[in-house]
Amino acid sequence: MRLSAMKAEMKKDFLESRLFTPWSDPVSGVTSYVLTQRVAPVQQSFYYVNQSLNSDCTQYWFYCAFPPSGNANSGRCLGMADLEGGNLSYFPDTQFTMASPLLDSETGDVYWANESGVWKRSFEEDPTLVGRFPDSVTRKRKVSRYATHLSLSANRQALGIDGTIGEDNVVGSLLLENGDIEIWQTLEPNWNHGCFHPKDPDLMLLAQDYRQDAKTGSLKRYENRLWTIRRGGVPQAVYPDAVDEEYSTTASYSHLDEVPVEVTDRRSMHGHEWWSAEGRRIWYVHYKQGVECVDLDGRQCRLVWPHQTVSHAHSDTQDRWLVMDSLPPDSPLDHKVTFANLQNGRSIDIVSLMDQVPPELKKYHVHPHPQFCGNDQYICYTTLVMGKVDVAFVRVADLLEKTSD
Repeated sequence: MRLSAMKAEMKKDFLESRLFTPWSDPVSGVTSYVLTQRVAPVQQSFYYVNQSLNSDCTQYWFYCAFPPSGNANSGRCLGMADLEGGNLSYFPDTQFTMASPLLDSETGDVYWANESGVWKRSFEEDPTLVGRFPDSVTRKRKVSRYATHLSLSANRQALGIDGTIGEDNVVGSLLLENGDIEIWQTLEPNWNHGCFHPKDPDLMLLAQDYRQDAKTGSLKRYENRLWTIRRGGVPQAVYPDAVDEEYSTTASYSHLDEVPVEVTDRRSMHGHEWWSAEGRRIWYVHYKQGVECVDLDGRQCRLVWPHQTVSHAHSDTQDRWLVMDSLPPDSPLDHKVTFANLQNGRSIDIVSLMDQVPPELKKYHVHPHPQFCGNDQYICYTTLVMGKVDVAFVRVADLLEKTSD
């Protein structure tokens, strides 16, 4: 979509609603629109790989928290902004675990998971159970996770499962037609961040992650982050071999209060991965390097955007632009949200200095997690610029204008 067409289409859009308050970054001049109407003290955007704005931009779903209750693992619920009517709603019956909520932008149904199963509802309809592990699988063991973040299969017939039952990680799919869960593999911890391929319903992206000792609290760093798994198969490493060159860096992690350690294999510096929209490549963050991608055919790696402090990133559906956040734990003055125009190599900060998260709110995993949405017309993210944890939007057309040649 050309810039002129985008601006014409957005001449009057939902950001002009009374729900939002404009805020302009004092350095870059970029204007964001903050959802300042509230139904909860803490309002956050969805995890960056999961849809939250419906296809016609009339409903927007977000996380709600009520301190001191809950945390990033459980206890938050969902809110919804009626962008046509200018009203907010809160749904206490949607308590979810992890970052599981997912909006089906076509039907308007929102899915989430908690210890009792996977659920769905719409704005108009009450929650219904989609499916849960049968007793024959759980065997009286605790189910602590169904999915890190739910994903919809390419044929729209299943949701991706990357669960934890007792000490086991289970990867599979939940059939929407009958609620049956097909387990593809049972694995030793710690595997998570499963995500269906956007075109192949039998393929998922999977990640190795930190493992924390339940007794001592000590962390074991993952060695090789990026994997895929096919129905009926076993996990396959995206990078099966270490790169044959000298590599050494000091690793820290914005999610954990971890003592920096020396890393000699670049594969353990990969993280926060996602599929490109057409499924031909995997995007990911290479910490202390920047945003990289790897083509599935040939497994050629490219450093697309050098950025030494990037934490999360997301691409538009045509891989023309990136949006990133920076959260280096040792450099609070470098906490920001940035847009990058890959077509001309220019960038601009959406937020040039993000306020620090108050200590009592860190348990809610208050990261910007910026993502493209609304047919790439908008970017939504979590912000603290108004002194509270809020959702904000920015128009992509405005960013393109500020980064134009």
